[in-house]
Amino acid sequence: MTLLDISPRTQLAPRLQGLPVAIIGGGPIGLATAANLADRGIDFVLLEAGDRVGASIEEWGHIRFFSPWRHLVDPVSRRLLADTGWTEPPADSLPTGSELVRDFLAPLGDLPAIAARTRLGVTVTDVTREGMDRTRTKGRAQTPFLLRTQTPDGVEELTARAVVDASGTYRTPNRLGSSGLDPLGLPEVADLVSPAMPDVLGRDRAAFVGRRTVVVGAGHSAANTLLDLVGLSAEAPGTRITWVIRNAGADRVTTSPDDELKARAAIGARVDALVASGRIELVDRFEIVRLARTGTGAAASGVRITGRRGDALETIDTDRIVNATGFRPNLEMLREVRLELDDIVEASKRLAPLIDPNVHTCGTVEPHGFAELTQPERDFFIVGMKSYGRAPTFLLATGYEQVRSISAWLAGDEASARNVELVLPATGVCGTDAASASGSGCC
Repeated sequence: MTLLDISPRTQLAPRLQGLPVAIIGGGPIGLATAANLADRGIDFVLLEAGDRVGASIEEWGHIRFFSPWRHLVDPVSRRLLADTGWTEPPADSLPTGSELVRDFLAPLGDLPAIAARTRLGVTVTDVTREGMDRTRTKGRAQTPFLLRTQTPDGVEELTARAVVDASGTYRTPNRLGSSGLDPLGLPEVADLVSPAMPDVLGRDRAAFVGRRTVVVGAGHSAANTLLDLVGLSAEAPGTRITWVIRNAGADRVTTSPDDELKARAAIGARVDALVASGRIELVDRFEIVRLARTGTGAAASGVRITGRRGDALETIDTDRIVNATGFRPNLEMLREVRLELDDIVEASKRLAPLIDPNVHTCGTVEPHGFAELTQPERDFFIVGMKSYGRAPTFLLATGYEQVRSISAWLAGDEASARNVELVLPATGVCGTDAASASGSGCC
């Protein structure tokens, strides 16, 4: 493992003086970064690809969080908003994604200290050092970052003293194939494959009503869609639901009654009951290999899924597929940045042992901050959901503590940066398949 420099700067190099910290992403963690930097008097620029803050969350705004408001508001942001007369929602209520944007992210983004430094409609396509690719070392830490962006006015570049990548993973889903690749034939049926968390009961209802849908994935994104489809089937007879997973069970959905987030435990319990009643058909140990269109001509409106189940190939015919297989980080934009990522989950190297789903199935993670997120590229940090790579157990409260610690480090406040404290709700269950078999947990 590379020896990293995690000492705070006592003084910026001349070329870095006067430059802002660049924040990539205007979701909850990016905005919390902005709030923490503003609170410390550090200049920044926030770059959001959407036309408003929280744009990605609005795409699944109908989904209700299983965490209550008290776990969804960044502490520094809460204090800054309170000074404006903002009224915090009831601590124990469960907002939808759209309510989180409306009642927290939008007011936070409207604070003058943040709004004046936010650029909307700006997609970061590349991050590097000014005049340096990743192979050049001499003077690297004293050289500004260069961010290339796609804006409504064309390609632009800007420089920064540090970069905090809070761009998330929602727009880079995992592939449908268990191999990590697209199944053969996907382009032929791509119009019949929906991204995770479609608005089954609202905006996207017409695509699902009266049809058979296969939901692929074993996490909470899949579970929420399954529950919505069951609700639709109660209104529209003929709506059928099949749940396809590649493992023997959906351990990430099922938690103990001791789960401190009761809504999270309820999701798994409801799905289990619907499977037992036959309202959801469960097909487990199924690894998708190929997709093909069924029918011919105008009647070619369905999908045949071919998959490997044990040593045999089996097929499932459906009208639509929902890809709820999880998400992965976009690392292409960071090819010229020196990163140290875990070989398995593509998370920050020091964070990965705490969240690797081969070891952990829980959402309870040890406190961590700038030290675990430091990269060989000094002053570059990946935070939020993207810091977890392909691991699925991220909670917003974790990201808020990450950026509090990083902001303190960028301010030269080493004591505060190292004083990482985080108490997350316990799931009541935490183990691998082997641990579960032995009755032991992993955390």
